[in-house]
Amino acid sequence: MQDAVPSRPSTPSVHPPRFRGARRRSVVAGLLAAGLITAGTAGAVPAAAGVRPAAGPVCSGTASPTFGTATPNTAQNGKFTAYGNSNALLDDWTGADTTYSLKLSDGRIVYAYSDTFLGKVNSDGSRPVVIEEGGTTPFINNSFVVQATGGALTTVHGGTAAAPKAVMPPPQRADWYWAGDLTQSGSEVQQLYREYYDPNPDNGDPWDMKFKGNVLARFSTGNLSAPTQVAAMPSATGVQWGSAILKDGGKTYIYGTEDYTDPSTGVNTKYLHVARVDGTDLRGTWSYRTSSGWSLAEADSARLLSGVSNEFSVTKRGAHYLLVNQDTKIAFGAEIDVLLSCSADGPFTNEQTVYSTPETGPFGSYGDPDVYTYNAHQHASLSSSGRLVISYNVNSLDRTAGPANDNYRDVSIYRARYINLPVSG
Repeated sequence: MQDAVPSRPSTPSVHPPRFRGARRRSVVAGLLAAGLITAGTAGAVPAAAGVRPAAGPVCSGTASPTFGTATPNTAQNGKFTAYGNSNALLDDWTGADTTYSLKLSDGRIVYAYSDTFLGKVNSDGSRPVVIEEGGTTPFINNSFVVQATGGALTTVHGGTAAAPKAVMPPPQRADWYWAGDLTQSGSEVQQLYREYYDPNPDNGDPWDMKFKGNVLARFSTGNLSAPTQVAAMPSATGVQWGSAILKDGGKTYIYGTEDYTDPSTGVNTKYLHVARVDGTDLRGTWSYRTSSGWSLAEADSARLLSGVSNEFSVTKRGAHYLLVNQDTKIAFGAEIDVLLSCSADGPFTNEQTVYSTPETGPFGSYGDPDVYTYNAHQHASLSSSGRLVISYNVNSLDRTAGPANDNYRDVSIYRARYINLPVSG
């Protein structure tokens, strides 16, 4: 992020939400991740699926996969709706963003979240306001939900049931961690987090935040409520590492996003960067993809693609690598795109729109100009040979204070949606 938050919106119809502290930042998180706080207007019409491009790259003699028509994954959406609304416990998940997943070697699936609502859901589908605003809803900056092999879901947080905390609590008052992707190495889960801070926490400015650095948290697979170790990771160039992680060919690839704002125009552009390490342990020696090869120097990391979100996914299917992304060159865009490559480090080409999120904007399913979507991921843990499972986050720009705010009055807004994308070849 070049040690600077992207510039404020250039249009007067986009305003920072009037919240204090962490709750306020949850909306800013979505805007940063989607590239939405630099241009455009709230309530853009959802983008229609574009014309599919010609056949993609042939890799090792294999033609590119082809994609069918994506549809909502009603089973997965229903599972989290039932869990979030259950009120079986009052310190468990009722909504969050980020939504990475990892299937552990023992068959459990770990869902990793950034900003997370816990607590009670009212019978009318609303939630009480957060504790720091005088309500009863706990709000933490990161969490896990673990799916047992039998399918039951359990929320993992730090602290206690009466006073829950983030699994990665902030190191000091004005700092917080947002989750990156995660991987398993031996008997531990390794997850990259991005640390941010507010240089003026008392001035009430929700845009006044800066990227501090990347850290690696190591968790025992048997206890995800607190890391066994947190270590600083490469951060000197401002790239937010952990946008995606992929194990491939005896190496682990780490994908990052550079959030660059042109000082002369205020226009924000997000660039893809790639690093890799031998084996599965992210504490190994990183090398960085340059324009022509690999280097051990972080400063040599090259801008490989523009328009990526702060979170996306890279997965392998046969000889092809699939990058699932919401193109941040489109302000408030509803398009979910797939790009293809013959290599884990790109180049990723043949961008094609495979879904248009129906929730977005005044003509979306909520009929709400403040609702937008961001940070699409493919979930290898849920996908199969003929179906890719993709999630995306939903949020609202609503700046109303109190229970009338969108994310309080309707708990369904601040929950990921899952879709099924048929794939062949």
